[in-house]
Amino acid sequence: MNSLALRGLAVLTLINLFNYFDRYIIAAVSESLRHSTLHLSDFQYGLLGSGFIVVYMLAAPVFGALGDTRSRTRLIALGVAIWSVATALGGLAWSFASLLAARALVGVGEAAYGTIAPGLLADLFRKEFRGRAFGVFFLAIPVGFGLGIAIGGLMDVHFGWRSAFFVAGAPGLVLAWLALRLRDPPRGAMDDPDFSRGRPAARGARAAYAALLRNRPYVLTVLGYAAYTFALGGMALYIVKFLERERGLSEGQASVGFAAVVIATGLLGIALGGWLSDRLLRVTKQSYLWVSGLATLIAAPLALAGLTSAAPAIYWTGIVTAQLLLFASTGPVNSAIVNVVPPEIRATAVAVSIFTIHILGDVPSPSLIGAISDASTLARAVLIIPVALLVSGAVWTYAAWRGEARL
Repeated sequence: MNSLALRGLAVLTLINLFNYFDRYIIAAVSESLRHSTLHLSDFQYGLLGSGFIVVYMLAAPVFGALGDTRSRTRLIALGVAIWSVATALGGLAWSFASLLAARALVGVGEAAYGTIAPGLLADLFRKEFRGRAFGVFFLAIPVGFGLGIAIGGLMDVHFGWRSAFFVAGAPGLVLAWLALRLRDPPRGAMDDPDFSRGRPAARGARAAYAALLRNRPYVLTVLGYAAYTFALGGMALYIVKFLERERGLSEGQASVGFAAVVIATGLLGIALGGWLSDRLLRVTKQSYLWVSGLATLIAAPLALAGLTSAAPAIYWTGIVTAQLLLFASTGPVNSAIVNVVPPEIRATAVAVSIFTIHILGDVPSPSLIGAISDASTLARAVLIIPVALLVSGAVWTYAAWRGEARL
């Protein structure tokens, strides 16, 4: 590994951290938005999360196409600048509509980064180093998520909810400048010279989609992933609000406490899930699905305990262990998706997976939980989360069992 590659990894990982920092800053100030002059209902709050994901999904193909032909470092810099300015604009919102517009614009900027950064990172490292490089890159997710909740919550407590958006958006210009200074290597620079790039185009998109629909292991894995994303999307946006409103924690206790849980369980869970599924691959070719399925099945009752018990020792234990198991599923399920499709249509398979898990997962879940909360209570609304986890774990475990039966 050369210094340019390591520098690229460092910058892209730092940007990825702020990617999730800005994305989930909204969760830190959720209750303050409800009591502010904006008077957001839980349904409107859920729409902020759903709106972001919808715009993210729509913008991703546009930037994906641009990323195949234009300067990737410039596009990443543009995306970082857009989402950072949009985050800061959220602090100036005067109505629900203006805040929704700002959060939607964050989705545009993050779509530019999310679609282009993995390909750029792959072209900085040879194949034998990519696994470790991507491992470092994705570890920024729980850290950024946790820091966004913790710092956003503390800023809200001491300076008001608007300050959280200003602080989150402030580093954007520096990050954009760092992205511009990165080297954009030739596409495929680190791949074998005889690596074939023409096969997906030769088959055609329609043939690729048809093949994926006929691929039952792929369909089951993605459907389980959609239920998993439904649960995580709801949990990410509502857990701090739930701890404040239903468990009586202060905003500082809820935001900092859950942030610590996310960072610790994320770092440990992602590493543990990847290591365990790789080790079990010697025993079964379905190890990725077995690990994801069983971990999520076990997480479901733990999440239920965490969301129904009023005793701090029980609900914190349930939340911590459930989060650990859910992060342990992240790496294996993504590996499972890649492993069950032919190499020539893997890019299409990943793109279809991303679209499906969002359109069935964290697009509807925030709004649905918010609507149920407004109609009854938040304590009842969040009970849909362990149900979704149970569905996810059952589908993945069934897919693993079917895979074993075919061997």
